[in-house]
Amino acid sequence: MTRPLPPLALILGLAGLIPFVAASLGATLQTGDGADRAVLALSAYAAVILAFLGGVHWGFALVDGAAVRARLGLGVVPSLIGWLGLLVTFSGLPVVGLAIMAAGFVALTIVEARATARGLMPRGYMWLRWVLSTVVIVCLVSVCLVRTLGGPVVL
Repeated sequence: MTRPLPPLALILGLAGLIPFVAASLGATLQTGDGADRAVLALSAYAAVILAFLGGVHWGFALVDGAAVRARLGLGVVPSLIGWLGLLVTFSGLPVVGLAIMAAGFVALTIVEARATARGLMPRGYMWLRWVLSTVVIVCLVSVCLVRTLGGPVVL
């Protein structure tokens, strides 16, 4: 794909990090119910964004037509990972659920990097995904670590 990434994608992508950062701060700096609600908010938003990222690949498949079967399949997998992570979170294992979703973001980013190398993504897309995914993964893993170690973080 040779068309460039629209500048608005950068702005909206960065704005999409706000819920990740806010919920992560709430989950790591608070205690009790506040921290638990922040973890649930983080889990729900991570699942939604994984589903959104899968939808991106459906859009590419429908518009570009290249690697249609692989893209349609890739479009479904992130939603399933998000659903599984959310299900595990609501089953009482929030750290495991967040870890599943963090792994989903890592795996999806690697797959997209490979697709970019094959010319299947717009110019600039992978740079944006690396930036956004790095922040998202740091947020998810940080909350996992703080919850595992018995947080909150004391400043």
